[in-house]
Amino acid sequence: MINKNMSLWYFLFLHSFFMSFLISGVSLITTLGLVDGFMFLWFAAWMKAFIVAFPSVMLVIPIVKKIVVKVIKV
Repeated sequence: MINKNMSLWYFLFLHSFFMSFLISGVSLITTLGLVDGFMFLWFAAWMKAFIVAFPSVMLVIPIVKKIVVKVIKV
């Protein structure tokens, strides 16, 4: 079973994993279309995007939480 204390890290990992997958695919298909070797190009773009996305999400989430707390009355 997954340790409950690690749930935030799993969330951040999976969030950046799937978002980078989707965004890189959409960006690539709108830029190049369905070209030969599209899946290889997508995988390469996705890995580069994920390398940036995971640390970015770890930095941005705490900032977003602070902004939401200031904007929303709880």
